[in-house]
Amino acid sequence: MELKADLARYFRADRSAAVLVLSNLVTIAFALALKWDIRDVMWIYWGQSIIIGFFVFLRILDLKQFSTEGYRVNDRPVEPTRQTQRSSAWFFLFHYGFFHFVYLVFLLGLMTPDSSMPFLGIGLCLLAFLLSHAFSFWHNRQRDRNRAPKIGCIMFFPYGRIIPMHFTIILGGWFGPESTGALLIFLFLKTLADVIMHMAEHADRDAASLPPSDTPRGV
Repeated sequence: MELKADLARYFRADRSAAVLVLSNLVTIAFALALKWDIRDVMWIYWGQSIIIGFFVFLRILDLKQFSTEGYRVNDRPVEPTRQTQRSSAWFFLFHYGFFHFVYLVFLLGLMTPDSSMPFLGIGLCLLAFLLSHAFSFWHNRQRDRNRAPKIGCIMFFPYGRIIPMHFTIILGGWFGPESTGALLIFLFLKTLADVIMHMAEHADRDAASLPPSDTPRGV
């Protein structure tokens, strides 16, 4: 009961988390009501992951100050300069984008899109996630103005949301892509991963401090 009350207080305090959970519930409702299989849902969460990467890229470029604590390039510490900010943003975009290109190749091999795919439902779910992450970006933007988030953590957090996809590859191969049990496990793991990574990301924001040396310098 105490955990339930704590979660209720958290979602009331963080509207972006509540919107994120709601967008996941929309996907779960569509998947169960329309009897989608894992392959359909994986296209949705692949698209959501792309959306997340896009807003992380924007967030890095939008930072007014940040910390490079624990962040190393070529095994060397770096200074919190504008050049570090820009190069980190573009490196993230390239690495994250390539990672998802590999997943795209896998998904195309698993199921080539055809007329049997629920394109309308998938599009509506992706729209829900786009609105959710756009709201989260703008809702929490001011926190980044008052804090110095760790740029390394910002780049790392999105990858944690992809872990359920790895489980899905195993589950889909073991139970079959049309297994309702495998679908429910995947939906649960994906929603849980979204909430945990969201909470971890915002805990890092709240814990961040702004020492004078962590203001981006130079060009």
